[in-house]
Amino acid sequence: MAHVELSLSEAFVPAARASTEPESDNVGQWSSTVSRADEPCLLIDADTRVVAISAAGCELLCLGEPAGLIGRPLLDGGLRLLDFTANRGELTEAEIDKIPPLLALSSGRLARGLLRVQAASANSSDATVDAISTPVLTDGTVAGSLTFFSEV
Repeated sequence: MAHVELSLSEAFVPAARASTEPESDNVGQWSSTVSRADEPCLLIDADTRVVAISAAGCELLCLGEPAGLIGRPLLDGGLRLLDFTANRGELTEAEIDKIPPLLALSSGRLARGLLRVQAASANSSDATVDAISTPVLTDGTVAGSLTFFSEV
C-alpha cells in the first residue's frame, strides 16, 4: 500500500504594496498595459478622451499613430464610423452613443457590437470590427472604458 505524508505550513501572503508611481489609479494602470499591448485595444476616460491605444488598434481603426490620439476626444481623433446601409452614411449622434466604448461608459456594464470603420484611403475597403467594452472603475465609479477589437 502507498504511503502519503502531508504537512501544513503557513500560507504565503504577499505584502501589500502602495504604488508610488503617478499612474497608480485603475485607469493609469490599464493605460500602460494598453499602450504596450499587441492586441487592438483602446482606453478612454469618462470624458471620452483617448487615454491609451495600442498600435494594432490604430491600424485596425485606420487612425494613424497612437501618439497623435492621446488626450483627444475619441470621435475627434479621426475615427469615422459608418452605418451598415448600402449608402455607408456616418452614424448619427443617437447611434454614436450606442457604440460599445461609449455604452460601457454610460451604462456601467459590458457592451458588445459591430462597428463599420471608414477606410483611411479611397482605395481601401471599410473595416468591420467586433468591439467588446468594459467599464473601468475608480473608487466604485466609472472612470473610463476599455475596449478590445477584432476584425470580422
